[in-house]
Amino acid sequence: MSAIQISHLSKSFTTQPVLNDVSLNIRHGEFVAVLGPSGCGKTTLLRTIAGFEPVSSGTITVGDRLFSSSDFHVAPEKRDLGIVFQNYALWPHMSVEENVAYSLKVAGMDRNERSTRTQDALALVGLGDYATRRPADLSGGQRQRVALARCLVTRPGVVLLDEPLANLDVHLRAAMEEEFSRFHQHTGATLLYITHDQQEAMAIADRVVVMNEGKVMQFATPQTLYREPANAMVASFIDDGRVIPAQNILPTESGSALAEILGRRVRLRASPDQTPVVSAQVCVHADDLRFAQAGEQGIAARITRVIYRGGYHQYDVEPLSAPELRLSLHSSAGRLWCIGDNVTFVITDGWIIPQ
Repeated sequence: MSAIQISHLSKSFTTQPVLNDVSLNIRHGEFVAVLGPSGCGKTTLLRTIAGFEPVSSGTITVGDRLFSSSDFHVAPEKRDLGIVFQNYALWPHMSVEENVAYSLKVAGMDRNERSTRTQDALALVGLGDYATRRPADLSGGQRQRVALARCLVTRPGVVLLDEPLANLDVHLRAAMEEEFSRFHQHTGATLLYITHDQQEAMAIADRVVVMNEGKVMQFATPQTLYREPANAMVASFIDDGRVIPAQNILPTESGSALAEILGRRVRLRASPDQTPVVSAQVCVHADDLRFAQAGEQGIAARITRVIYRGGYHQYDVEPLSAPELRLSLHSSAGRLWCIGDNVTFVITDGWIIPQ
């Protein structure tokens, strides 16, 4: 089994704390992405799991093996983990085949077995015909596939991926997202995927860890992060969500509540434990807002920006009663509005952030 159990993990460099009481239970065979703004501690988390950094306190256990604690540390080469780096880390003087087979050679594996496993790994990532080429003769996506094959050939139970698509253009990223999903399905390994790209994380991971300032803000499925953020940081970070104030919150039935927002009474989603409160914060996304229809009471606003997104327009608006709020909505039909136009909009959905 290759479940990862992280318990009350902290890590400091001199007097600067980087990880603060991080606890995560990653299930065997799960694909988990770690997401957060620059400096949030996600790469340091990967480095402590890999064994590149000792921990200040807490424990890291993989399966039934203790890897790290404040007074115990297993060296990286003894952890039997697969690692895929952002910069590929390929030997430039070796062929593709030699790069993939190198770890097996160091381990003393029989030449025939080594060759069979290397060819199988290259075939899986679609590079069987590139075995004799050097890394310099490959594209960025092909080099990343070599790095995947090198990881796959060792048959690890846990694979750590450190922003592996950061150096690729947008089209290659989409192709490699599918490659990583295939890799996960084929190996059944537990994958921990570090990224700063939330679309990437939401597209490929079973669950996502959102970190900020060295702490775990929320660990949940992509759908839960989007629809039910645990706090204002997650709400504003995921998909450019907007956090707006609401008053006079009144739960109506399990998972629903009425609230007053910008002078209008709105029905919102809420935790089953939501209680009546005078004020709260609400998370809304652009798809939760629409222009008011004829005869419908809406919220008066002014358009401040118009962006064509292909299949729809994004309109940024500022409510006339609260111009400090910046909201966005999407519209794919009807009148084309311009900057400076006065409009009315309605809120059709939203989430009351638990207090």
